[in-house]
Amino acid sequence: MEHTGILLHACCAPCSSASLEQLLETGYSPTVYFANSNIFPYEEFLKRESYTRELCSSWNIPFISEPWNHAQWLDAVEHRSNDPEGSRRCLLCFTYNLGLAAVKTKSMLLHQFTTTLALSPHKSFPQLMQAGSAYASFIPVDFKKKGGFQRSIELSRKYALYRQRYCGCEYSFKASSSS
Repeated sequence: MEHTGILLHACCAPCSSASLEQLLETGYSPTVYFANSNIFPYEEFLKRESYTRELCSSWNIPFISEPWNHAQWLDAVEHRSNDPEGSRRCLLCFTYNLGLAAVKTKSMLLHQFTTTLALSPHKSFPQLMQAGSAYASFIPVDFKKKGGFQRSIELSRKYALYRQRYCGCEYSFKASSSS
């Protein structure tokens, strides 16, 4: 089987685990790209980054991380701060993060990328596909298929991965804190 390089935009270690497993099983050679300036607070960003880096290290998967630039992310979405979870704000966030992945894909001379965000049952797959379709190098992979989310739970237990209780952005953080 030919190994094809692909950049995997990763939101966290649990989603990365099952997504990586699926990519590896289908012959891809992934590089994990952690670009998540939406994650709030900064300590949460560092925690998710650390667990994702450790997972990649233990699986011998190349790992790249972008510095946290929350102010720049806020510029992209803040005008939709009152929107509920799953709204246009999320689409803007997906577009922002996938745009960074598209640029990184090109700079690495890769031809394709995808995202672990497609594993979460809490994320709108149509919104992700809409955001991704803006980039020619985006490959739509629905990691939820074949029990992907359940597999991420199993792998999280096996590797003692940190599983967060909210999407990551400050708006979902506030919503999860008040419920």
